Amino acid sequence: MPNVEVLNMSGSKVGEVTLSDAIFGIEPNQAVVHEAVKNHLANCRQGTQSALTRAEVSGGGRKPWRQKGTGHARQGSTRSPQWTHGGIVFAPKPRDYSYVLNKKVKRLALKSALSAKVAEGSLIVVNSIKLDAIKTADFRKFLSAVKANSKSVVILPEKDDVVVKSARNIPGVATTTATILNVYDILNAKNLVIDQAALAKIEEVFA
Repeated sequence: MPNVEVLNMSGSKVGEVTLSDAIFGIEPNQAVVHEAVKNHLANCRQGTQSALTRAEVSGGGRKPWRQKGTGHARQGSTRSPQWTHGGIVFAPKPRDYSYVLNKKVKRLALKSALSAKVAEGSLIVVNSIKLDAIKTADFRKFLSAVKANSKSVVILPEKDDVVVKSARNIPGVATTTATILNVYDILNAKNLVIDQAALAKIEEVFA
């Protein structure tokens, strides 16, 4: 079972925690992680792109010239796709790109992502992440003290508006809670900064 140091917000070691092998010690499954990331990006797509087909472009109701004898190719409308201002062939239309991923696949992908972060030494456990007031400078100081990169995900046991609002102005830093972890965010971050209470909740929920 992997062991990780527990730090306080000043960056001092205050203990050690043993991580669950079932969540933080598995062999990462790259194929499943790829599927989870692809699913996340597909679900993020707005799908609002739209263009006009030849049936929707205004004009072009009259045949531009007679069928034969002009020396030109025959044309039935000035709104055919080969004309300037004509319609678009197979024009994109608004659609929903989202799809559902198997629950077991999502869970395995999450465990794989967490295990990969532990293996590369990018997991930072903090005994309690709390701030007295909304202050970005204090949060920057905290990240610096625990040696967290500016591209970090901070995982809380539950939503804390003071912490969330203090972190949101720092580029590359995101906050989330233990019950709504996202594989894409975990992989995209250089460091995972986890509240110890959130760590216990992750092991409880995903074990």
